[in-house]
Amino acid sequence: MKDVLKDLLVPAQTKIARIVLDGLGGLPMEPGGKTELEFARTPNLDALAAQSALGLADPVGPGIAPGSGPGHLGIFGYDPFEYEIGRGVLEALGIDFDLGKNDLAARGNFCSVDANGKLTDRRAGRIATELNIELVKILRTIKLPGVQVFVETVKDYRLVLVLRGAGLGDALTETDPQRVGVAPLPVRALDAKSRKSARLANQFIKQSAKLLADKHPANMVMLRGLAKRPAIPSYQERFGLNAAAIAVYPMYRGIAKTLGMQVLPVEGETIADEFTTLEKNWNAFDFFYLHVKKTDSAGEDGDFEKKAHVIEDLDAQLPRLLALNPDVIIISGDHSTPALLKSHSWHPVPTLLYSKFVRADGIAEFGERACARGSLGRLPSKDISPIALANAGRRTKFGAYKIDNEFKD
Repeated sequence: MKDVLKDLLVPAQTKIARIVLDGLGGLPMEPGGKTELEFARTPNLDALAAQSALGLADPVGPGIAPGSGPGHLGIFGYDPFEYEIGRGVLEALGIDFDLGKNDLAARGNFCSVDANGKLTDRRAGRIATELNIELVKILRTIKLPGVQVFVETVKDYRLVLVLRGAGLGDALTETDPQRVGVAPLPVRALDAKSRKSARLANQFIKQSAKLLADKHPANMVMLRGLAKRPAIPSYQERFGLNAAAIAVYPMYRGIAKTLGMQVLPVEGETIADEFTTLEKNWNAFDFFYLHVKKTDSAGEDGDFEKKAHVIEDLDAQLPRLLALNPDVIIISGDHSTPALLKSHSWHPVPTLLYSKFVRADGIAEFGERACARGSLGRLPSKDISPIALANAGRRTKFGAYKIDNEFKD
C-alpha cells in the first residue's frame, strides 16, 4: 500500500501549513461545561472552521493515550505501530547532539523525592533551565565502565543522557511511575541484549541520587524513552515535500530532524516569534510544521484557563498565516491533554482542514463538539496527510498513473 501511495505523488507549486497545538483536546471541568478549546475566544479559528472540513483524529488508535513521539508520527502520516522513535532520541536530536546509530539515548527528568525516596514532584517544580545547567555539570562527573557518558541540558527540568559503547541494546523499561507517592522504578531489560544497558542506566541513576541528594527540589533523576536511532523514511521520500519545522522545544525539533525536515531557527520563544520565522521562510519550502507547546504543559498542570489563553494567543496570530495564502491548512494536536485529567488522554483530537477545494462543512466553530459534526468524521491521524496532499494537487489518479505517464512521454 505504501509504495502505491508513493507512486501517486506528483509535483506542484502548492504550500501546506500544519499547526500543531500540543495536547489540544480537552474536557469540561464539570458536566455540561465547555472544553478549553470551546471556552477560548477564537474568532479567527471559528471563521476558518466555517470554510473547512472538520473532524476528530485518533493520533495512534481509539482508546490509546499517546506520548508526544507516537502522536507526532501519526499527524505526520506515519503509522506509530510500524515506526517507533524513542523519546531519548528525539530529545538528543532536538538539541543538535551528534547521535550515532549505536548510541543509547534517554530523556531524563529532574524530579523531587522525599527522605524515603518517594516522588513528591515528577518535574521538580519545573525548575529553570539555568539551574538545570548547573546540575548537569555535576552529573557530568559520573563515570561508567566500558562506555562514554554524555549528559546534556534540554530545557527546564529535562535533560538527555547518552551512553556510547559496544553491545548496548534498547529493549528497556522506564523509571517514571507516572504518579507521586511511590519510588521511581528501576530500569529493566526486556531481552538478553539489553541487560548491559539496564545495568549501566541503573548505575547512572544511583550515582545521580548521591550527587543530587542536597539539591532539592531537583534531588533525583528519572529516565524515559531509552532508545537507539531507528531507520525511518524521510518526509521528502514519503510525501515528496520540502518540509520545514518551526518549534521552540527541543523534542519537537528532534522528531522533525528524524524525518528529514529542515529545522528553522526561532528568535524568541513566543507563538508570535514562531510566526515571524514562518513569514521569513515562506518562499523556501512546500510544507511547514509549526508547533505550540504550552497548551500541553498547561493541561498537565491542570490549568484550564491558561490552556484556553494559549489557544487564544494562537488565534491572534492566525491572520499572519492566512495573509500568506497557503493552499492547505491543517490545525490539530498530537494528542489530548485535558486540564481535568492533568495528563495525556485517549480522547480524539479536534482537527480542521482548509483548502480552496475542500467541501466546507459550514460549521463556524472550532471545538470538540463542532468537530464531531464535521465531514471528516473520526479518523486516524495518519490519514490526514494523504487528504492534505490531494487538496494541494499533489496526487494523481489511482489506476491511471502509468497510462498518464505514457502519454506524457
